[in-house]
Order: sequence, then structure tokens, then C-alpha cells
Amino acid sequence: MDNAVIVDKRTAPNELLAAALARLRGYGIKAAAEGPKVALRKTAADAIVRLGYGGREVRYAVELKRGLRPKALGAVVHQLERLGERALLVADYVTPPMAEELRARGIPFVDGAGNAFIDQPPLFVWVKGEKPQLPAGVGLPVGRAFQASGLQVLFVLICHPEWVDLPYREIAQRAGVAHGTVGWVMAELPKLGFVAEVQGKRRLLQHERLLQQWAEFYPRTLRPRLLLGRYRAESLGWWNTIDPTKYGAVLGGEPAGGRITRYLRPGTATFYADRVDPRLIVDLRLRTDAGGNVEIYRRFWNFDAKDAALAPEPLVYADLMATGDGRCIETARLIFERIVRADA
Repeated sequence: MDNAVIVDKRTAPNELLAAALARLRGYGIKAAAEGPKVALRKTAADAIVRLGYGGREVRYAVELKRGLRPKALGAVVHQLERLGERALLVADYVTPPMAEELRARGIPFVDGAGNAFIDQPPLFVWVKGEKPQLPAGVGLPVGRAFQASGLQVLFVLICHPEWVDLPYREIAQRAGVAHGTVGWVMAELPKLGFVAEVQGKRRLLQHERLLQQWAEFYPRTLRPRLLLGRYRAESLGWWNTIDPTKYGAVLGGEPAGGRITRYLRPGTATFYADRVDPRLIVDLRLRTDAGGNVEIYRRFWNFDAKDAALAPEPLVYADLMATGDGRCIETARLIFERIVRADA
């Protein structure tokens, strides 16, 4: 399963960090953790570590990741940037292609297998190709809140943080999930630091961090289940003029990002709808193509966005981050800042 991770079932986040720091010490680097869950200016780090070499010591804010996938890399890099100080990615395993990508972006990392990139003179470490020692079949699922139906609940709260105190049945209706799903998600969120009770009411915490983590898991856990069809259009010249509501749809991904920011000209068009309207296929002259430039996904939320023609901005952000394309990621960051300003 794509939401499995290559770690032992007993491995907890602190053990993952300890394993990664032990690998660095094996390279002759002094490495120690100061403590878990440290609040920073814009978000929270999973830990602060001190790395020492050649008489110098450097502090890093740590972002812990398990089951890292290429589609999530853009969202993870954005999380690291939002830490607001020198950041270090600590993962259970980083594949050679991802290691190359992180090095090209100048992102320091270390994993439990010993793969690492750190360029902080006089310290330079570059190791890739080490294999995880634990069997690939041994998996630890991510928290239930970040599985498919849980992500639908989180999406409601991300789009409307004030809804976190609504009755569970109302949240369930807006998320399109069973009442019981909301119950176990809401039970988990306080343990993850995303919900607290203040004066008798639930309150959503760390909104930015929750959005970034949601954007990391959405393309690998929920979105593949939503695909209704993929098609080929000879031209996407209609992206900025089409009224998708005519077909019971909204625009997501690149065309939505282009409309919101005026910064992007789409190479792929994304729609969200309850079904594929045959009129859309005819009007846009689409033909079925598994590698096509038009994709239609099932709409999974039951509330209106600010713009009736566009998917909610957090979803557009996640779609764009998952492309891996530089200009799409820049557009995603612009949308993220819009969300943050609206939440201030």
C-alpha cells in the first residue's frame, strides 16, 4: 500500500530521530537532540538537533517524515522552508532519485539507512544508495487522520477552521464521510497537536502545518481513489474562459491556480465533479487517454468555495504541489500565502 512506510512497527518518531542521528555519528559528526515539538515563528519543528564538526556546532530545526514519496517532495520542501530557520529533513528512507533532488535544492537531510546530504563548511556529507536494513514489507500505517476518509474530514477543517466545533454529524455531512469517521479523527487530532479545547469549545491549532501535511498525503492517499477519467484535449485554450459549473464541475490544479494568481499557464487541466458530464467531453473535444492533459476527479466535499467555478484554495495548493513542476510550485506558494493571510 502507498501509505505504508519502511520502518519497524515499534518505531516511534523519537526512535526514527535517534536512528538518523546515530548514522551521522557514524560519520564522525557530533549529533544530539535538544527536545521534541519546538514552537517556532511560523510553525513547529518536530525537534531541534545540534550537529558538531571541526570545532563548529550548528542547530537545525527537524522535520520528521516517514514513507516519503516523490509526489510529496514539493510539499515537504515547503514545510521545511516554513520552519523559519535552518532546517533538516529526517526520514526513514530517501531513495537515490529523491536524494539527488534534495541535494539539487540544497536541502539537508539524513535517513535511517545512512543516506545524507549536509553542506555546512567545514562539514560536507553526501551519501546515497544505502538500503534500509528493515524489510520493505514491514509497514506502519500513518495516523488514521491522514488516511483517505480522514483526509476528507481534515479538508473541511482546513477550509473552515471555525467548523471544528460543529457537531460531528454536520462535519461528516460536509466531508462526505460516516459520522463515526469524524469521531476517530477528532479523537486523534488533540494527540497530534492540531485541536485543543479552549473555554469549552474545540479550536483548530497549527493551521498552516496541518495544511502542509494534508497536501503531502492527499496526492498519494486520497486523490488516486478519486479519478473518474483522464482525457486528451488538442488545446487547453479554454482554461480561462470555460464555465465548469455548466457541467456540474469545478476547476482544480493548474487552471484554478492560473485563475487565482494570473501567474501560471496550465499544461494540464483538472476538474472535480460528481460524475463525468458527456457534454464536457463533447464540448471540449476530449478523447480518452491514460496519459492525457485533462483529468477529472470525483468531488469529495459538500460545501461551496469562494469562487463557485474553482475548487477550494487548499485543494488547489495541494494539486499544484504534487506536480513537481517549478512554476506550479511557485504558484502553490502564492496561494498558500493567500490562505495564511486570510487566516490571520
